[in-house]
Amino acid sequence: MKPLQKRIENLLVALNKDLYEREDIMAVSLLSALSEQNIFLYGPPGTAKSLISRRLSKAFKTEHYFEYLMQKFSTPEEVFGPVSIIELKKDNYIRKTEGYLPEAEFAFLDEIWKSSPAILNTLLTLINEKVYKNGSQVNNVPLKVLISASNETPPSGQGLEALYDRFLTRLYVPPMDDKQNFNTLLQANATSSDIDIDENLLITTNEWKEWKEKIVKVKLSDETLNIIHSIRVKFEEKKLDIYVSDRRWAKAALLLKAGAFFCDRQSTNIVDNLLLSHCLWTSKDNREDVIKIVEEAVEESGFETGVSFKKLDEEKDELDKEINKEMYHKTDVYETVKLDGNTQYFKVTKEYEEDYDTSKVTFYIPYSNMKTKNKFNPLDKNGNELKWIRCEFDTQGTCQLEFNTYGKDNSLYLNDEYYWKTINNPFKPTVIYHKGDKKSNVNERLIESLELAVLNLSEKIEKSIKDIEAKKDNFLKELETPFVPKEKIKIAIKSVEQQIESMNLRLKDCERLEALVK
Repeated sequence: MKPLQKRIENLLVALNKDLYEREDIMAVSLLSALSEQNIFLYGPPGTAKSLISRRLSKAFKTEHYFEYLMQKFSTPEEVFGPVSIIELKKDNYIRKTEGYLPEAEFAFLDEIWKSSPAILNTLLTLINEKVYKNGSQVNNVPLKVLISASNETPPSGQGLEALYDRFLTRLYVPPMDDKQNFNTLLQANATSSDIDIDENLLITTNEWKEWKEKIVKVKLSDETLNIIHSIRVKFEEKKLDIYVSDRRWAKAALLLKAGAFFCDRQSTNIVDNLLLSHCLWTSKDNREDVIKIVEEAVEESGFETGVSFKKLDEEKDELDKEINKEMYHKTDVYETVKLDGNTQYFKVTKEYEEDYDTSKVTFYIPYSNMKTKNKFNPLDKNGNELKWIRCEFDTQGTCQLEFNTYGKDNSLYLNDEYYWKTINNPFKPTVIYHKGDKKSNVNERLIESLELAVLNLSEKIEKSIKDIEAKKDNFLKELETPFVPKEKIKIAIKSVEQQIESMNLRLKDCERLEALVK
């Protein structure tokens, strides 16, 4: 296990103790805090949003934690500190900020949108510029992470968009879903925010600072850049009412870099991009749409396994064609005779009545006329047209026959339809071999050659499957991260699984070719 990743995973185990169905939220919250990105926890009351914040603060070696429950009657004094009476007597409007937000490294503001404009406006400057104007003094603030929470997203038309945009990570905290987890919660004592964490796991201020500098140096991979561009295009195509500022994209990219860094990598990979689903939604109405778009972009990106499907398909198709050409009839083969050279004819013998006697006539129908739709005259054995007989093939391959026995000796009758009679038994060509029937007396050497070709192709496909599966295993190792649920990681390798499935279908088709040769 990579050292930094292992440390983060052990830290998450401690942070999640006695918490249920909050592991993923805690993991992304920790990543955001490690990269000094502000967090918005969205969800109904009583879903452990405050507990998550308090637990998260325990991961850092800092005593400067501030927490406050906002309401519409909240005053700046309750958040930024009371005005100093001593300084006020000196005509200085200075707040005593010790123990309040301007002195905190880690802060949690619950029900943030219920606060007054005076507080929210000051808050925007504080978290954006990391300074607090205290009277005539402008002080730098040590705030690294601000967690806010609410059961609603900020109402529109009240000028809160700029402040909302400063909370990069937006996490939905739902009620418990699993019945067993809920039953355990009912049986257990109240979950405490005080937890024991190994001293070696705690994150120091110096580490925090050092890591921040290193995170910036992590490279965004080409696949990450392509996925980001794909998401932006999909937003446009689906006409989602979502505005993602350039600043937000830049901070989101920093979160992806942090995801790579804390997995001991120097560049992002395809799974890191799934973190974008926590950065781009703005309301409950578009949250699911954003998640779907991000996951689609990741799935479509996939992995390049280096296997040439086109080349294998071309080889298989050529082999299929050769087998069918050399060993199977491409069309129905009919019983025919040849009168002149290589021209094929159907030989037909029919009885007909003439002067109350029954006579027989043998005539020849050109094989080439089988696909025509017009009436034509057959030939006698010398190749002369028998104008007193008319033939016409239907769409089923049956030839209807008409005789004009009066026109046999007197051509004047041929133009009178009255004398033409359809005989009761039409001609149906005799099929010797149906389309798809195996040819007889195929050369044994040819059969052996085709069998060997099928075997070689099967071995190539089997090797390709093993290569892809080996690469899949390597991909999975590369994709391991504590910040994305395992079931979500499967989205990134879906393309590899589809390739394996596709290869198995090709291997199955080789079994069909093998059966054709035998």
